[in-house]
Amino acid sequence: MMIQKHISDLLYRYQCVTVPGFGAFIAETESAKVNESTATFIAPRKVISFNVNIKNNDGLLANHISLQESISFEAALEKINTQVAFWIATLNQGNLVDFPNIGEIKVSGAESNWVFVPSNNLNYLTASFGLSNFTSNKITREVLKQQVEELEEKAPIIFTPERKKNYSFLKYAAVIAIFIGAGTAGTKIVYDRKIEAETLLVQKHVQEQVQNSIQEATFFINTPVQAVELNVAEEKMPYHIVAGAFRSTENAEKALSMLIEQNFKAHILPENKHGLIPVVYGSYKTVEEAEVAKQKIQLEYDKEAWLLIE
Repeated sequence: MMIQKHISDLLYRYQCVTVPGFGAFIAETESAKVNESTATFIAPRKVISFNVNIKNNDGLLANHISLQESISFEAALEKINTQVAFWIATLNQGNLVDFPNIGEIKVSGAESNWVFVPSNNLNYLTASFGLSNFTSNKITREVLKQQVEELEEKAPIIFTPERKKNYSFLKYAAVIAIFIGAGTAGTKIVYDRKIEAETLLVQKHVQEQVQNSIQEATFFINTPVQAVELNVAEEKMPYHIVAGAFRSTENAEKALSMLIEQNFKAHILPENKHGLIPVVYGSYKTVEEAEVAKQKIQLEYDKEAWLLIE
């Protein structure tokens, strides 16, 4: 049960948590969405899936257990291997393996395939803390058109001669108002055109002064402006495929030279807290790119290569 909790804790911070010899739990971010059939608003979240093909040890889970339980890295690996053997035996017997707040794995079909069913009880996306799903009741709007038609049938409008005289007065008043408005609009148009012409003259004068200033600056600058160096931030690549870690700088540089001769974009990372100097095959922006590169390197060059995540 403790290892399941360690896996759950790591899913808050990492996209991929690999259990050596068993498989990998992958967290993919999903945007907020609306379920129209149930009128439910679903907050952004991490969707958890399981990939049985990713089994190589990347050191993430073992290092986390080592730090949390104050045991050595080797002891943490032994603990993981024991638990994995128990899980595999449980699945081979046809029973399911439960990972609290993550999901469960069970055997299905004649070929005894492993099927992962996510739990969805816990949202591992830290940016969505405090947000929960909610259901909104449908809004039923009144149909006003039918009510108006019913009112017109019950209370028809009758025009009397007196009302016709009043409407004639309103008609003449409307005509007068239109003429007054037209006159006001015409006056406004003339005024706007005058303002626009004056504005163009001012802009033209300003442009002439700017051009004269530019010409003077061009011909009378004696001391050239020194070039300014801009420091551009390097693109962050937190995923590294490690070839080895050395206590000697000389050995690390030898390993680096060998990798460069094999056309790898190899480089040396800063010394870690254990006093070791990691030499990596290459670094990558996403965990997906790093996983593809790691599997290729393990297949063609070094099966002991592992993934380091900063």
